[in-house]
Amino acid sequence: MELFKLEFGLVFWMFVAFLCLYFILAKWAWPFIIKSMEERADLIDKGVAYAQEAKSQLDNAKAEADKLVAEARSQQADILRDANKMRNQIISDARGEATVEAKKVAEAAQLSIEQARKESEKQLRQEVSEIALQIAEKVLRSNVSNDKAQQELVEKYLNEVETKN
Repeated sequence: MELFKLEFGLVFWMFVAFLCLYFILAKWAWPFIIKSMEERADLIDKGVAYAQEAKSQLDNAKAEADKLVAEARSQQADILRDANKMRNQIISDARGEATVEAKKVAEAAQLSIEQARKESEKQLRQEVSEIALQIAEKVLRSNVSNDKAQQELVEKYLNEVETKN
């Protein structure tokens, strides 16, 4: 079991090799490893800070989006309310105009009916007077066929004219 026996020469050379390796690593490898670890830690810290900033920006963006949506809904309600007012105004204006127009048409129809009535009344009077004249002419011809009857009729009309004046 010579493997487990310690000899001074072997321990000395192992210690020298260890020190050389330690100084080489301490001189070139550890600063690089420590620098890499610090850079990695800084990168992780920056990533965490960036993630927190992104989360806060996302929260702000959500709040802003909610605010914009609420504002858009408010504007939509205002627009719908204004549209309803305009629609009601247009309807009432149209009804008013239709009423005025209906009155005009009714008045025009009434005037037309009145004119037609007067015209037909005038025409009826004309026809009645023509028929009355024709009847009177026939009656007079039959009654005044002799001279004595004609004389009596003329005197009668003259007496009526004198009594009226």
